Amino acid sequence: MTTTYLPTLKQLQYLVALNDAGHFGRAAEACFVTQSTLSAGIRELETLIGVVLVERTRRVVRFTPLGEQIVAKARRVLREADELGDLARAAGRPLSGEMRMSVIPTIAPFLLPRILPRLRRDYPDLRLYLREETSGQACESLHNGRVDCVLLALPYACGDIESVRLFDDRLFVAFQQGEMEPATSIAPGEIDERRLLLLEDGHCLKDHALSACNRPELRAEATMMGTSLHTMVQMVDNGLGVTMLPEMAVDAGILDNTRVEARPLESPHASRHIALVWRKASPRERDFRLLADVLAEARA
Repeated sequence: MTTTYLPTLKQLQYLVALNDAGHFGRAAEACFVTQSTLSAGIRELETLIGVVLVERTRRVVRFTPLGEQIVAKARRVLREADELGDLARAAGRPLSGEMRMSVIPTIAPFLLPRILPRLRRDYPDLRLYLREETSGQACESLHNGRVDCVLLALPYACGDIESVRLFDDRLFVAFQQGEMEPATSIAPGEIDERRLLLLEDGHCLKDHALSACNRPELRAEATMMGTSLHTMVQMVDNGLGVTMLPEMAVDAGILDNTRVEARPLESPHASRHIALVWRKASPRERDFRLLADVLAEARA
């Protein structure tokens, strides 16, 4: 009888962490082990399967082509292993145990302070770990198993997911006092494309704003330089241009103590759809739908 030795989940975790970090020290910190323990675990894995997965030099950690393929497979194996625990938790009390959620930066600082106190009060056994990531990073984390769900603004191509729309978030045009005519709303045609400031690539709010305006020259002429909505507001307050803000940011007081005003964008598609998304066929679907209800109620 032939004995087959299989990689351990710990070895696969070390390998994936090294691929994510690109550095043995940072990967070890992410796994809460010493660098020597992580390095030894990966060497044991290489010995077990009889191939080199990682080329090691003093300055660079480089995965071999086969190593990259095995990392991709390891991510799926680790995700499936996580879901074994999810099955057990799903059979117990609702919204209990650990849950990892990514939230995009144009939602996190404005919505989380309103919803987290309620979650702590109503579901004290839920340990919700949060990551703030751009939309693309969040969807990648979801499909790689680093998080269980994502608080996202749709439309956005996030792959094979399930979702629950929580509420619509209107878009506002923000400008320094006196720069635009006082009105209850602002039409896209009133925006000077040479003065429009938007978030950098990677933030879906930029695409939502440009799509709502439906003016190709805005995409060509707008300046994409902001790393956060607070930065955008400061630039507008200093007379550098106008920008787009979501209603939740305006409601949360992002314009307080500035000379910036905001009016709704007058457009048929002047809103983004805030949604909770998760991987299809997740065993925790019941928990995610319950969480979506809680989030929607807290917003209301």
